[in-house]
Amino acid sequence: MKETSIKIVECPRDAMQGLHHFIPTQTKVEYINALLKVGFHTIDAGSFVSPKSIPQMRDSAAVFSQLDLGKSNSKLLAIVANRRGAEDAVQFDEITYLGYPFSISEKFQMRNTNSSIDQSYDLVKDLQELCLKNKKQLVIYISMAFGNPYGDQWQPEIAMNWVNKIAELEIKTISLADTVGLASKETVASLFQQIVPAFEGIEIGAHLHCTPDNWKLKLEAAYINGCRRFDAAIRGFGGCPMANDELVGNMATENLIHFLESKNVSLNLNKERLNECLERSLAVFNTVTA
Repeated sequence: MKETSIKIVECPRDAMQGLHHFIPTQTKVEYINALLKVGFHTIDAGSFVSPKSIPQMRDSAAVFSQLDLGKSNSKLLAIVANRRGAEDAVQFDEITYLGYPFSISEKFQMRNTNSSIDQSYDLVKDLQELCLKNKKQLVIYISMAFGNPYGDQWQPEIAMNWVNKIAELEIKTISLADTVGLASKETVASLFQQIVPAFEGIEIGAHLHCTPDNWKLKLEAAYINGCRRFDAAIRGFGGCPMANDELVGNMATENLIHFLESKNVSLNLNKERLNECLERSLAVFNTVTA
């Protein structure tokens, strides 16, 4: 029997955000519009954050306003880091999901959103109210879910505790993020094994940063322990620019698809459109402007 419950979240935003050269707005629009024809569940297409912090995303409003959802079943997601960004994002009817990075590392939360964990949790409450009022859905990314390089205390129980607190706010999608690629297959397996069965009715996703030699180990550990929502980026481009000086790539979409198909998962993707995007990506991510 084929499984069809998998959700793939394609993340051009994550692929682009750490690049030093600016990708022109029209290039972004054309690339994301091409991705919208592949059949992914969701496209993480941009972010409403400080242009000083993430200059690559300074044109997200212009990008979202030009995306064509007319012949696509894919949903759009935008990342926000504060109330102001969320208020901007909810103005777009095209956006279904707002994503917020909630770090369980105090140092990274300060580095990423200039707030403490407690302040960040208060913001999550506000964002959930704003989303409900505007008929949006909030997705929480548990940043540093599998450990951190900053010396902050980490153990599975800490991640479990924060997932529980967020679930209590009736947030239905929570993604565990391997923000700097520290996770081992053992930590991935352990965390999903504990969290997935404990939170029935909550969609627990995986946002795994990885290298060519460990992607499959992490992916399989998440999959066999119940994860059915996966973030990825074509060719594995990207990573978090707020974490380390060198970006650790995303899960490559083509690797994810190959893995899932080997498990007899029916993905209902347009392979011709996917191959077009694979080819197009080479030009998109080598685009340089003055």
